[in-house]
Amino acid sequence: MKYLLLSLVLLCAGCTAIEVQPKSVRAEAQTDPWTKNWWMPRHEEKLALKVKMEQVDLVFIGDSITHSFDDKGKSVWQQYYQSRNALNLGFSGDRTEQVLWRLEHGEVDNIDPKLVVLMIGTNNTGHRQDKPEDTALGIKKILTSINDKLPNSKILLLAVFPRGATTDDPLRKINDDINNIISTYGDGEKVHYLDINHIFLDANGNLSRSVMKDLLHPNKEQYKNWAMTIEPKVKQLMAN
Repeated sequence: MKYLLLSLVLLCAGCTAIEVQPKSVRAEAQTDPWTKNWWMPRHEEKLALKVKMEQVDLVFIGDSITHSFDDKGKSVWQQYYQSRNALNLGFSGDRTEQVLWRLEHGEVDNIDPKLVVLMIGTNNTGHRQDKPEDTALGIKKILTSINDKLPNSKILLLAVFPRGATTDDPLRKINDDINNIISTYGDGEKVHYLDINHIFLDANGNLSRSVMKDLLHPNKEQYKNWAMTIEPKVKQLMAN
């Protein structure tokens, strides 16, 4: 009985250690019910498209904000990125753990892009209100995965876009805290951090519905604003 109790204690200690690890760093396929019919097919389509493209020089990785370059931002994508052999790996609803899963399941295998543009984390905030530190850990793990799989690629790490109408909105504060942490991840060589959030805000830091109707996703015209703002950095990093 003594040895049985000791074994149970050790087993429970191991379980506790696993549970301490936040969800944000544990690779997991998307399971939200509303994504069931399209998420995995989109993943398979991206794997096939990557092969069909033969050459991929630019990759965008993210959630619905990046995904929307396929629809409301499509004309901007065609103007700025199509000729650069760009691949859009934005998936609506994704949190850091879904990006990790996609990276582990081939989405950037066998390519050698000049640049990866990464923005992820707002769904960790909105879906679960993860601690900023946990989301930042997930982003750090994504950066490590990209670095391992794409050793020749530069990474442009964008600040998580603002959400909520005002600076004291609880979700805005979480995103701001994430950005404060991930801003330290830029090393000026492999990883380049860029915060363009000011382009969406007024002088008082307020976010208007004329910019993001739902105070989360940029409206159609903002995709041009986004692309224009990051273009000097994209051009610089792809040239280098």
